[in-house]
Amino acid sequence: MAENSKKIVDQGTYGAANIQVLKGLEAVRKRPAMYIGDTSARGMHHLVYEVVDNSIDEALAGYCTRIVVKIHKDNSVSVEDDGRGIPVGDHPDYKDPPKSALEVVMTVLHAGGKFSKDTYKVSGGLHGVGVSVVNALSEWCIVESSRNDDVYSQEYIRGVPKGPLKTLGIKRKNGTLTHFKPDETVFEKRDFSFDTIGNRLRELAYLNKGLSISLIDERSEDEFQKEDYYFKGGLAQFVTFLDENRTSLLSKPIHFEKERDDVPVEIAMQYNDSYTDNIHTYVNNINTVEGGAHLVGFKTALTRTLNSYASKNRLFKKEGFSLTGEDCREGLTAVISVKVAEPQFEGQTKTKLGNSEVKGIVESMVGESLSEYLEENPSVGKRIIDKAMQAYRAREAARKAKDLTRRKGVLESGGLPGKLADCSLRDSEFTELYLVEGDSAGGSAKQGRDRRFQAILPLRGKILNVEKARLDRILSNEEIKTIISAIGAGIGSSKSDDERDLFENGENGGFDIAKIRYGKIIIMTDADVDGAHIRTLLMTFFFRYMRELIEKGFVYIAQPPLYRLSKGKKEVYAFDDQERERKMKEMGDGKISYQRYKGLGEMNPDQLWNTTMDPERRTILRVTLNDAAAADRIFSTLMGDAVEPRKLFIYRNAKRVKNLDF
Repeated sequence: MAENSKKIVDQGTYGAANIQVLKGLEAVRKRPAMYIGDTSARGMHHLVYEVVDNSIDEALAGYCTRIVVKIHKDNSVSVEDDGRGIPVGDHPDYKDPPKSALEVVMTVLHAGGKFSKDTYKVSGGLHGVGVSVVNALSEWCIVESSRNDDVYSQEYIRGVPKGPLKTLGIKRKNGTLTHFKPDETVFEKRDFSFDTIGNRLRELAYLNKGLSISLIDERSEDEFQKEDYYFKGGLAQFVTFLDENRTSLLSKPIHFEKERDDVPVEIAMQYNDSYTDNIHTYVNNINTVEGGAHLVGFKTALTRTLNSYASKNRLFKKEGFSLTGEDCREGLTAVISVKVAEPQFEGQTKTKLGNSEVKGIVESMVGESLSEYLEENPSVGKRIIDKAMQAYRAREAARKAKDLTRRKGVLESGGLPGKLADCSLRDSEFTELYLVEGDSAGGSAKQGRDRRFQAILPLRGKILNVEKARLDRILSNEEIKTIISAIGAGIGSSKSDDERDLFENGENGGFDIAKIRYGKIIIMTDADVDGAHIRTLLMTFFFRYMRELIEKGFVYIAQPPLYRLSKGKKEVYAFDDQERERKMKEMGDGKISYQRYKGLGEMNPDQLWNTTMDPERRTILRVTLNDAAAADRIFSTLMGDAVEPRKLFIYRNAKRVKNLDF
């Protein structure tokens, strides 16, 4: 008893007074990452999307036709729309003291019109925390609501009203203007990217045909940068845009748009001369990067419909033959958009649609619409089947090559003599694989590494450009086979219980993240043109054939220093010209010599470890996939056959280039 009493006394410092209650928006400011993911540039840009989503919801409800987003000189952002404006009357639940509906929306979590289907039939922002979170994480925020020929305004400082709602005494068309500046005490950097915001706004304009969206950047000293996004053709134009750098097989995209059981479905698809599929899915304008019910319904219907059409029209040479899903999707670009009143999201990032009823709706709609289209356009149908048959023949040729790349068959048979310097640990949570440019740098990395958890794979020259090759040719490339074998997770589409058609006929292939041998795949190349090219080739390969590596954060890029500075016995490193100048000033007067590294091979093993490989001191960049459509377009531009788009890209981005070696 005495011992138990002593324990109670010892725990006495933890009592009711220790239970902290965060009021209002304090919780958001205390744990911002819980609401916007992180406080990096990605999280800061998310603030813009939250405000824009409110305007998009007004467009979905039929009340908004134009949205204007401005990046101001002070890196604040304003979003203006011509919707109904936020209600400004007193809210019935706040009487002592009274609060306007606008103030409630801006300062109370889970407050908004999106929970009532009388207000919004469908909505992108489902949790009602969007604009209040933006307000909480802003240094200041000003909201103006135009309703009934009056303009009402309220200003907030870090989420707290600076004063009551006031009338400005001016007349303006109905709408909402939200102007905010991210809080410097929350975000690491406050520098908005025109391209990042523009990619999302373009995407929204395609998904909401007839909606006009403008992006204006007032920070340029010469003239404002401006882009207008307006697409009357909607998803059909989206597919054309995505395939702009490829050769299309059809004169125009196939396009369906129907509503069934109160679920509007719009799909556009086009076949091209590439060797991978490129399918993007959306629910209420949310990019469902992990797919879900609507994607499964589409894939199932596509495979069944094409096989049925080919059999019926005797396009197969063998009786009882059928194409796989992979065959039917080679060279396919498609965009699927559904609007669901009560979407259920699941998956690691909550971007996978779980509504089972949507699978049947999409499956039946695609089956009916595509069958009807093919019957009316037999020449198109024959072209699609011919493309799928070519894919089938290439897949058969690749089967043996794929077997050779499996880790058990290659690694245990000595398929990597002298190339892969493996680590002793086997737990992928702790292991790292460095893909190193050249044998010289590979030798330094092998000597300088920590053998317990760091594996080194030197690459000789440039790997094959997978953007221009089918899988059978890709798997005959020695460097690529070595990479696949070392990583150990296979190649191709990810395994999924909902997508069994990827692995029919007893094939054991496919990418399986559970079999990965290393928790970090680190690309380490020289800081020159050739090094950049090799990085791009590797990134293209991962994006096309091991995308889950990128989606789940396994891929990194090493950041070796560009300069070594020395003064007497003191030695420091600089990663760019600006850092070199700063460190030279810090080192003070006297003779300071510096060496510019032209390649990793010039660094001694200890230098490579100290600057680039030591987890305690190195800087590595994690490769993320925020916008799959934009990434696809970049890779097809840089690595595809079309020359003119690549020249235009280089011309537009030439001024951003630093440290260019010839």
